[in-house]
Amino acid sequence: MQKVLAYPLSVVYYLSFGLILIIFHPILWISNNVFGYKALKTSVDVLQFFIMRCLNVLGTRFSFSNPHQIDLDQPLIIVSNHQSMYDISPMMWYMRRYHPKFISKVELGKGIPSVSYNLRHGGSVLINRKKPRQSIKAIQDFSAYIKTTKRAAVIFPEGTRSKNGIPKTFQKRGLLTLFKEIPSATVVPISINNSWKTVQYGKFPMGLGAHITFTVHKPIKIATFTNHQVLIDQIEKTIKKGVLT
Repeated sequence: MQKVLAYPLSVVYYLSFGLILIIFHPILWISNNVFGYKALKTSVDVLQFFIMRCLNVLGTRFSFSNPHQIDLDQPLIIVSNHQSMYDISPMMWYMRRYHPKFISKVELGKGIPSVSYNLRHGGSVLINRKKPRQSIKAIQDFSAYIKTTKRAAVIFPEGTRSKNGIPKTFQKRGLLTLFKEIPSATVVPISINNSWKTVQYGKFPMGLGAHITFTVHKPIKIATFTNHQVLIDQIEKTIKKGVLT
């Protein structure tokens, strides 16, 4: 019965989601080209709020637990497991004070109203996974930006999304590059649960009633570790421990 109900609600969701992206695309363009980064950032934040409201049509709920005081005057590296594209907007909204910027695949940099524009102009970095040398150079340049602006780099080290919620093994190259390039940064591990349930049937129909939770773990200063491999192992263990499977 739930799957039957999911069909009409998914239609409503996609129509509202698409409309929001189309409406905000010129708003982001004007914000960036006329008023600058601060206006673009505000517009992007509001966009994430409305995307989350679109997901409410499906009965999707969000809980974000962040019991830690995180200093704003430092670069951050947010490390998380990845279950679906619906991890993104809640993280951007609830962590908006830290200016999260993403390491994303190059394919997302074109063709998606609002989303592609923000990835290209909002401070994120697009990498081509088929060209690892270029990707490392792009992450190095991105690291310099994060270090200078004291914003937050977001990376999903699994590389691809988990379709059943079970975390995959972390790919370490991107993390090692970030840690080497931004040794003054603080790592913020986050565990995401139940986002995969929004796409448990595929792209259509959408899953109903998912309660997506985000648990922010204790921040870790990179400078307290001399061995970055050990640090990555600890982060991976912490995040996976917080994932319910």
